[in-house]
Amino acid sequence: MPSLIDFRRRIRSVKNTQQITKAMKMVSAAKLRRAQDAVIAARPFGNSLKAMLANVAGAAKGTDAASGNPLLAERDENRALVIVVSADRGLSGAFSTNLNKAAQRFCVEDKNGKTVEIEAIGKKARDYFRRRGYTIAGETLGVTRGPKYADAAKIARKVIERYEKGEIDSVYIAYNEFKSVATQKPDVIQVLPVPLPQDGGSTDYLYEQPVGQLLATLLPRYVETILFRTILESTAAEHAARMTAMDAASSNAADVIEKLTLYMNRVRQASITREIIEVVSGASALD
Repeated sequence: MPSLIDFRRRIRSVKNTQQITKAMKMVSAAKLRRAQDAVIAARPFGNSLKAMLANVAGAAKGTDAASGNPLLAERDENRALVIVVSADRGLSGAFSTNLNKAAQRFCVEDKNGKTVEIEAIGKKARDYFRRRGYTIAGETLGVTRGPKYADAAKIARKVIERYEKGEIDSVYIAYNEFKSVATQKPDVIQVLPVPLPQDGGSTDYLYEQPVGQLLATLLPRYVETILFRTILESTAAEHAARMTAMDAASSNAADVIEKLTLYMNRVRQASITREIIEVVSGASALD
């Protein structure tokens, strides 16, 4: 049976851990607000760019301008690249695990028999897929701590260059979509070749430049925007998952402290009772 000193040490240790988890929850809550505002601000631009691209591509559909653009060229998919947007740190529950498993499931089930490379954004994705023998085409760390468009554009340009050279036949992005504080949904989307709507949109534009030049400008910007948006979504989802995990850890610590306090009181009561019995027994023996 542990002594009172052991119980006090354990209670003090759990309380120290609880203070850390509460502080991490508050930090994640503050970061989540900024990340959530960034996601909400980025969504309208991304949707508008996608709609504009659909209309421009619809006007160029079936012409040499569309068929000659390398980012719209569809070919036999033998080599695929999956960009996995994960976290650099843990202590966020099953956030990284669920994403990595979803990306691996996509590679195994949807791309079975094809060569799959991983472009890792975040330490968790890099370590997960490296341990499982996947080819790591590139790694970028620290992006989700302070997402910048320049970082996303740099990665996108590298991927676009490889696609134009024919080194890869398709590009996908696996990320955690931010739904709410309590919900983060792993998702995989295609970015290359750029998927276009079948109807091509309904807005009628007057083009000052040839449609082919517009597509050559819009398509790379679209890939960069989609990648930056997924990084923002993943960052907000990571902070939400960490805040939820730290809140659960603080609640669990409170339960542990309550149970340890109850056990300590029982031990102390048993010790007091034993001492009283010894005193009473000694007095009775003197009589």
